[in-house]
Amino acid sequence: MKIAEVRQLFAMPPGRPSYPRGPYRFLSREFFITTFRTDREALERLVPEPLVVPDDPLAKFEIIRMPDSQGFGSYTESGVVIPVTYQGKPGSFCAYMFLDDDPPIAAGREIWGFPKKHAHPQLKVVKETLTGHLRYGEETVAIATMAYKYDPLDVAKVEESMLHDAFNLKIIPSVTGGLDVLQLVRYKYQDLKVHWAFQGPAALHFQPHVMAPLADLPVREVVNGTHLLSDLTLPYGDVAVDYLKDRAGA
Repeated sequence: MKIAEVRQLFAMPPGRPSYPRGPYRFLSREFFITTFRTDREALERLVPEPLVVPDDPLAKFEIIRMPDSQGFGSYTESGVVIPVTYQGKPGSFCAYMFLDDDPPIAAGREIWGFPKKHAHPQLKVVKETLTGHLRYGEETVAIATMAYKYDPLDVAKVEESMLHDAFNLKIIPSVTGGLDVLQLVRYKYQDLKVHWAFQGPAALHFQPHVMAPLADLPVREVVNGTHLLSDLTLPYGDVAVDYLKDRAGA
């Protein structure tokens, strides 16, 4: 390759990147979100400054079924999202993500800094119960259940609640042993359409696991469950904070 050709590359591996260029469109994306109350101190150990954990220590365990994902195919994802504020405005911070498909793991980590690891989430309906499982290796580390399509929600209000800034802590090590990237990155869904949404009673259990430490967030109270189907676009984002430049005084 000529130098000019090298400069046109956009992702690894250069011979055939694991994913195409974005933005990325998702159709029939199914969310099962269990909102729970936990310990504020546990949330603060995960959330980087200058993000702020609100007084009410809530977190959300999500299982997301994605059957039609541009460039990524069909897969299921799960993780923990923490409500935060940034410069006084509401947002969310992604603390953990687990999924069963290599291309979105690579793209998620390399582009946006999603904290993705390979695991085996599953979302299914068992009789009258929406059921989410997360298995890491051979161990079940999370079980979430919700009464199926229990109480309809206003889809316009659900869409509005999903259109906030979301944040990740992006870390890329250097070949020298230091860091090339240490950033708080920001993004927001676009072209969002919620087809239907329900809420209802839910239950959540985390099993301790050293490499999937969801149980470090104790479930003090389950607030509710939310189940929705949507189409959305995940665009590129921007850098809210560059910690390496800040450290250098830039």
